[in-house]
Amino acid sequence: MIQFNFQSIPDLAGQRLLLGFDGQTLNAELKHLIKECRTGGIILFRPNIDSADQLRRLCMDARKYALDQGLPDLFVAVDQEGGQVARLRKPFTEFPGNPHMKTLEDAREFARITASELSDMGINMNMAPVMDVAPPDVDSIMKDRVFTGDADRVSQLGTTVIQGLQEGGIMAVAKHFPGIGRTVKDSHFFLPELDAEPSDLKQTDLVPFEAAKKARVSGIMLSHILYPKLDSHWQASLSKRIAYDLLRTDMGYQGLVMTDDLDMKAINHDMDTCMHRIMAAQIDMALVCHAGPNIVEARDAVMRYLEKDRELFESGRTCVKRILAAKERFLV
Repeated sequence: MIQFNFQSIPDLAGQRLLLGFDGQTLNAELKHLIKECRTGGIILFRPNIDSADQLRRLCMDARKYALDQGLPDLFVAVDQEGGQVARLRKPFTEFPGNPHMKTLEDAREFARITASELSDMGINMNMAPVMDVAPPDVDSIMKDRVFTGDADRVSQLGTTVIQGLQEGGIMAVAKHFPGIGRTVKDSHFFLPELDAEPSDLKQTDLVPFEAAKKARVSGIMLSHILYPKLDSHWQASLSKRIAYDLLRTDMGYQGLVMTDDLDMKAINHDMDTCMHRIMAAQIDMALVCHAGPNIVEARDAVMRYLEKDRELFESGRTCVKRILAAKERFLV
């Protein structure tokens, strides 16, 4: 059983954050994120990785340092989808990506090898698979990252990847809820809008996420897309209607829910507003993937709301219990 002080505002706030950093070692910046920000996890990008030996040392040092600071073990996450989104390159196995995954055996092989290689490095969370459905008649922004086929085919291949990763000890995170396969703008630079009817989403886009839930996927990542028919004001990553009412209540998902990177251009709100929306929606973890003031602003905002709002404090404890349950399932 993981020991945790559920009365500690700094620790409760820190566990809700998954943070990026600069450097390839347990440097002063990374130590600050762990010791002072009390972060629940870190996420790795290509600049953080030089070699297998270096990466293994970085992950192991960071995780040990968290334990030395009296924290639970860290989530160490990476985007290793294969194809154009793969942070680990040679000497690690390079897969061509989801569009080239034609059979269930392809999916099993990708998951088995990827889980083994990530686990050997000390990485325990993969921000994959992409479970978006891209219709053939749409010039989808995701066309080079999705499984080819209809919602049922995406479900079959995606859940095979989920099961394979998790059997190999790697938490899988299905993305990007409730589905961005029909969008043509990139949320890294714009706020895309998908004006789809809820009934259409249910028949297509939500089908793979329902399958992922049944496969006990560890996490689901929310998109930064605006769905006016679901919530006319807030994009999914900041929407209580989507994250809590739809995903938690209507679909009954009990695993981790997390945002996409809050540093992306689709987020046009200050960090205080973002964190208040995230906490009100009972989203477990917020991703802030790049070094900069947003990290401290996010942490400070969570601490303020935990201190002054009893309802957010209690729901925050529930979120952290889910986080610790995932850590106990995969990290202990």
